[in-house]
Amino acid sequence: MEISVIIPNYNGIAYLEGVLGSLERQTLKDFEVILVDNGSTDGSGSFTAVRYPWVKLIELSENFGFCKAVNEGIRASKAPYVLLLNNDTEVDPAFLEEMKAALERHPKAFSCSARMVQFQNRELLDDAGNFYCALGWSYARGKGKNIHTYEKEEKIFASCGGAAIYRRKVFETIGLFDEEHFAYLEDTDVGYRARIFGYENWYAPRAIVYHVGSGTTGSRYNHFKTRYSSRNNVYLIYKNMPLIQILLNLPFLAAGFGIKLLFFLLRGMGKEYVAGIKNGFQISRKGRKVPFEAAHLFNYIQIQAELWVNMVRRLLGI
Repeated sequence: MEISVIIPNYNGIAYLEGVLGSLERQTLKDFEVILVDNGSTDGSGSFTAVRYPWVKLIELSENFGFCKAVNEGIRASKAPYVLLLNNDTEVDPAFLEEMKAALERHPKAFSCSARMVQFQNRELLDDAGNFYCALGWSYARGKGKNIHTYEKEEKIFASCGGAAIYRRKVFETIGLFDEEHFAYLEDTDVGYRARIFGYENWYAPRAIVYHVGSGTTGSRYNHFKTRYSSRNNVYLIYKNMPLIQILLNLPFLAAGFGIKLLFFLLRGMGKEYVAGIKNGFQISRKGRKVPFEAAHLFNYIQIQAELWVNMVRRLLGI
């Protein structure tokens, strides 16, 4: 068994034939698929059991969120490589083969992120690797750009959990996805954590996946996503940055949060954004901070330099 594919699902029956059917056509054959159902009420579980009996089905009693679902899948998986895949995707026939090859080309890699293409407009990118910057913004590089914009295999800040492959043994060092996140920014958090420990994250452009987008939440901007994104961003900063780094970035973070607040105020979701920030400070009090270690000092310095560079890149749209 080379790869364990884990698909979290919540009321996604409309998409399951697409994603599972595309996995049946893979050139790489030695893999397992684990579908973790988050208490769906649309018949997703029974549909999968009848139509795709080769899929291992884990049915949770309620919607515990993305993080718990994928963690349950990781714990039940057997392969040395774990691949997370959104339910609202379809993958190229060579997808698994290319993802595995990319990870093996980089011995220090924790993860590799696929080239995600918009499902409805296959000339446009959806995600070419996730980046995080000093403004406190996590963003998908390349969203809305031509699919040929980013064709070089290169280091990224973190992999998008919608289509990413991970080394199981690194999870044993840094821990699994933080279930406090529930959903949103959990992939940036785990990628950030890996970077602190000296691991790398890479973009694998030859591994292609077509992504519908917001297949579970229903829209790019909504009250739930706005609140949880701002909440988790505060938590991510507290958890991964030592105090001196937070103080160093404070002017940029204040500007970044201020710009986002204005953005959501204009869309009638300012209240949710502020509530999320407040909740972020509340959950940060639980103390789940990555302990600072002097052995990781160079990694912190390297990360900080990237935060500044990524801020400039984001503002310039590159």
